[in-house]
Amino acid sequence: MADIKKIATRESYGNALKALGEEFDNVVVLDADLAGATKTGTFQKAFPDRHFDCGIAEANMMGVAAGIASTGKLVFASSFAMFAAGSAFEIVRNSICYPKLNVKIGATHAGISVGEDGATHQCLEDIGIMRTIPGMVIINPADHAEAMAAVEAAINYVGPVYMRFGRSAVPVINDYPEYKFEIGKGTVVKEGKDVTIIATGVCVDSA
Repeated sequence: MADIKKIATRESYGNALKALGEEFDNVVVLDADLAGATKTGTFQKAFPDRHFDCGIAEANMMGVAAGIASTGKLVFASSFAMFAAGSAFEIVRNSICYPKLNVKIGATHAGISVGEDGATHQCLEDIGIMRTIPGMVIINPADHAEAMAAVEAAINYVGPVYMRFGRSAVPVINDYPEYKFEIGKGTVVKEGKDVTIIATGVCVDSA
């Protein structure tokens, strides 16, 4: 068990942004004074002119993201899930999803894996909140491989996307040659005969 590779999906998010930033020069990344925690700092170091810190003002950040996206840029707006989905809900709903703008929301520290940061930062309801918005696509990667593929899929999808990443390192379970990520499709991790267990995000390995 000791040799199992573990990576936090938020780390994968930062690495994917940097890789895609090299390929797409119209990618712009925003964060809410959390570049170190959301790992957008990886992109910031590589492309400082395309990274903007909007401060601890998530609703304002989403408004800025909407404005930049309206000029034709591919915008990634990043914060903790609690604030990306909670604090900024109205702006996400009306300024991003209603006009179908090409904004990708990178919501890190989702679920209860952020236990160290306290109850105010834990967020289980973000999936439910985002699912109520017409036109919003939700992606909840299970591991590093899926997170990397998910960010690439999001960048190739035209329209708003909510991506959900965990705080803690989790085992990499999708690093096999046949693995293929597709928005809206699940994969069978392990066959069985007695019950069907459906899981999403960082809970997949435990399930």
